[in-house]
Amino acid sequence: MKIISTDIKNKVLSSMMQLLDSNRNSILTANKKDLELFNLEDQAMYDRLIVTDGKIDGMIASIKEVRSQEDPVSKTISTKLLENGLEINNRTSPFGTILIIYESRPDVTIEAAVLAFKANNKIFLKGGKEALHSNTVLVELWHQALEENGLSKNFIQQLILNREETQMFLKNPPEKLDLIVPRGGERLINFVKQHATCAVLVSGRGNNFLYIDEDANWEKSVKVILNAKTAKISACNALDKILISSQIENYEDKLKDLYNLLTINGVETLVDSDVSSLIKVANRIENPSVWKEEFLAMKCCLGSVESLEEAVEKINDNSGGHSATIMTTNKNSAMQFMEEVDCAAVYQNASTRFTDGGQMGVGAELAISTDKLHHRGPLGLKQLVTNKYYVFGDGQVRE
Repeated sequence: MKIISTDIKNKVLSSMMQLLDSNRNSILTANKKDLELFNLEDQAMYDRLIVTDGKIDGMIASIKEVRSQEDPVSKTISTKLLENGLEINNRTSPFGTILIIYESRPDVTIEAAVLAFKANNKIFLKGGKEALHSNTVLVELWHQALEENGLSKNFIQQLILNREETQMFLKNPPEKLDLIVPRGGERLINFVKQHATCAVLVSGRGNNFLYIDEDANWEKSVKVILNAKTAKISACNALDKILISSQIENYEDKLKDLYNLLTINGVETLVDSDVSSLIKVANRIENPSVWKEEFLAMKCCLGSVESLEEAVEKINDNSGGHSATIMTTNKNSAMQFMEEVDCAAVYQNASTRFTDGGQMGVGAELAISTDKLHHRGPLGLKQLVTNKYYVFGDGQVRE
């Protein structure tokens, strides 16, 4: 794959920033068409679909931030000179061609493309049909930015395919695919894994947990819970499950206070049998599979555990591997929790809402990877490259 100079790539990004700013009306008009066709029953998806002037400002800011970052391509990872005279250089290299499949969020059309392009990859953008008009306008602006700087539109391409056509594309892509990133629920992920013929990097479901330890600061716990649960229900970093230690001081009073506070803030709270015995009015969890669900709604589960070990076990059995928090003043308990919980991001005394590229210092993100290869957590610019060994010799042969 031809390596584009950093200067040219940054000029494309500058052009795109200007085009977004000068075409606000076209973008908002296209988005209005998508919103008018959308079924309002799915509030979380509707929230992700909306584009405003503020969101356009955010798109421009994302491009500006990526433009300012160091080009991640052809960076030396390690160098070694062997006794036989061979010089071994391990350097970063583009993946090649990436396919991302996502729903609802037009801003992904900007963030995914800017990251892939700056890392010298081609990208296919397969957005959901609910954002067709918005995505089409944004991709057209990308094409204009590329052509203004003498580059082919093929670097950033939109796919408009139904389920059957997507299946055929995955099985027989028109060109070699090097990486597929499905951003969505388990049905989408399983569908892609079933039909793909290249590497699939999973941006898994949220279903994030928070454990209130017996040594927790109660005021901070309540503050963090309300932020993580209610600030943005459509985000994959929102809180869905709360576990509370039965050993905490004034356990019954705090449990009831928490339930009442969630109710006052509009959160439907399902409870396990132990909590139900103390809060008679609460809806009891009838099917344990609910512990594995990502709600994307003003809904959560509240359960009681007797120990940190029980909390860790329940989280590892049920979470999506995204984010988990422990509320505690005990540093040893916090470290045990953070070491043993199998999630991409683990927190002490902080909201899961921080699992985001921008908030974690990565910048714009392609996705939050819940895989362990090749990267886990926010997929930023530096994570959209692989590596290659450059071996320099002078006629050496292996004896």
